[in-house]
Amino acid sequence: MRYHALIICLAALLCAPAGAAWRDGNDEVKLVELRHGGEKRRYALYIPHGLDPGKPAALVLAFHGGGGHAEFMADDARYGLIGKARAAGFVVAFPNGHSRFPRGRLATWNAGGCCGNARDSNSDDVGFTRAVVADIGRQVAIDRQRVFATGMSNGGMMAYRLACEAADLVRAVAAVAGTEAVADCRPSRPVPVLHIHARNDTHVLFDGGAGPDAFRDASKVMDFVSVPETVRRWVGRNACQTQAERILERPGAWCERYNACRDGATVQLCVTSSGGHSWPGAETVRRGKEGASQALDASDTIWAFFSEVADGRR
Repeated sequence: MRYHALIICLAALLCAPAGAAWRDGNDEVKLVELRHGGEKRRYALYIPHGLDPGKPAALVLAFHGGGGHAEFMADDARYGLIGKARAAGFVVAFPNGHSRFPRGRLATWNAGGCCGNARDSNSDDVGFTRAVVADIGRQVAIDRQRVFATGMSNGGMMAYRLACEAADLVRAVAAVAGTEAVADCRPSRPVPVLHIHARNDTHVLFDGGAGPDAFRDASKVMDFVSVPETVRRWVGRNACQTQAERILERPGAWCERYNACRDGATVQLCVTSSGGHSWPGAETVRRGKEGASQALDASDTIWAFFSEVADGRR
């Protein structure tokens, strides 16, 4: 996977004022501040050049992992979503989680049972997401039938919470390295789901539980639901066939899909054999961590899934 790397000066990030922007190649990514529930929040927004103003665009909401922030998720060397949005012509937003620190650093999402201060303070992150979508809709024409959510780790868990509690807002979700964390999930309709996970993840263990690298303070996370159990729950909610169809198999990765679901809301699982707790296809990972698997490109896989949902093929 080739990216135009998002070049961000650390000093600029630490001092960025409201409404600040940076450039990824020739395109501008802007930071937007938004008050919600008496709290000053923010999100990063990328609108590709050349959108037809008469044709509402798809919107992808991309949620960073626990301890991250919006600009980190917008780094194309790590996630590649801006490059994908540029090529495919969709709007992408990077909401910033709940944070007690300046400029939204070390943020987490209240995804239900996880994580951190967002969970402990019962941060209204579902409401904040609704506010973000409404705010974006005042800036660019958005197709409300093509609003999707994806995320990494705690951000993937947040995407699952939206599927459970805001199925009127998001059409489909894709989670990477983060399993469902909602205790009582009752979606208002079947929601197409894609889950991507490394078999050797040491944070959110594939077979369930918090791994040795999950968090320094174990009380800030949870006993994570396993990948198979997360998939099983959504197969049941969407009334899919319980026998999966293998749709991709290559060295280091495979994908399978559960078909014949109610309203066509398929459930898809992609697994890499390596890569640990990272975004498959990424060029850059956190220092000291295993390199991301290159057997699968998460950004490409996610957008292909969302596109199929939008086209009625899933």
